[in-house]
Amino acid sequence: MSHTGSVPPGPGAAEEREPGTPRVAPGAVRGGALGNAPVPLSLLELATVGEGVSPERALLDTVEAARVAEASGYHRLWVAEHHGLPGVASSSPAVLLAHLAAHTSRIRLGSGGVMLPNHAPLLIAEQFGTLEALAPGRIDLGLGRAPGTDGLTAAALRGTDRLREGAEDFPRQVAELVAFLDGDPPPVPGARPDARVHAVPGPVTGAVNRPPVWLLGSSGYSAELAGRLGLPFAFAHHFAARHTGPALELYRASFRPSAVLDAPYSMIAVSALAGEDETEVRRQVMTGALAMLRLRGGRPGPVPTPNEAEDHPYTALEREVVESRLAEVVHGTPDAVREGLNALVASTGADELMITTMVHGAGARLRGYALLARAYELPGAEGTLPAGAGLRAPGGVPVAPPTGG
Repeated sequence: MSHTGSVPPGPGAAEEREPGTPRVAPGAVRGGALGNAPVPLSLLELATVGEGVSPERALLDTVEAARVAEASGYHRLWVAEHHGLPGVASSSPAVLLAHLAAHTSRIRLGSGGVMLPNHAPLLIAEQFGTLEALAPGRIDLGLGRAPGTDGLTAAALRGTDRLREGAEDFPRQVAELVAFLDGDPPPVPGARPDARVHAVPGPVTGAVNRPPVWLLGSSGYSAELAGRLGLPFAFAHHFAARHTGPALELYRASFRPSAVLDAPYSMIAVSALAGEDETEVRRQVMTGALAMLRLRGGRPGPVPTPNEAEDHPYTALEREVVESRLAEVVHGTPDAVREGLNALVASTGADELMITTMVHGAGARLRGYALLARAYELPGAEGTLPAGAGLRAPGGVPVAPPTGG
């Protein structure tokens, strides 16, 4: 969980750019590639698991989402890291990104994000160095400081000896990871002065570029840190909407030009769903709203079906919470969603939008991506409406169309 769509590359990459814009990686959005969108449009995928849908099916749906995103003209697609959630199959970003890279050829792919306190910085540097070697110039490394799960699962991920590090140690972890990516690793405690541990693949093996690093967040903490480090910042507007404005203001006020970024660059993740029929769109959005209601109530599970969401016996308080959630999702006809997103860009000054959609089935989600791309006249968007045919599992074995919708 960011008007040029550009992102900072690793050391050694140089490119002519307009003053005040970020250094750019290969494939950065330029001019007409935006269609009529005010900023680049990207996607965040959770590999959502709906009621009656297997995790295997949800992951295949995410592969199809990447294909639709690339064909429709979206700039990048990121995948999340969550653990122990029955409604989310995206628990290992690096593994999933490797598969998505093999099934796409142009779209940027990244983590939205890697929850760094769960991992050793060296491991992440090597995983994403490997991804960069497999898909040169297409990989982003988004970092978050939350565990992406509950306390018990976090302890199982990290081990009790590392559990106390957590978010408080995040700045050191980021610095260590960036040092590994840049080929300038820190000294090894207790070893001889010249002893170093290097990330491989990486600069020590002659790697030319490294994945650009983003900081993700839903509060002022990560916003201030991203600004101070001179890194691009992605804000989780989709579940912290009331904090978006203050966080982006703090990021810009805290920003210090760095070796990778000359000016602040912010992206906001926003929940949205476009469809031809407003009533059906609302039915679909209700499934995600009920899933979030249950999650916040300590009852996580698969995303319910539209019928289940309609028939749920909401209390007055639950109805209020669900309606509040619906108000934060930009949904309706493609033109209405486009207008809503444009208004969000105007009010926040975001440099990029990342669309995320939590609904029961992939059919409505993928069609929504394609319809929105058409509304914005993104390059290649015409003729990309997913009909569900042609989806194949690894090895070329035909599988069922995307689920639901």
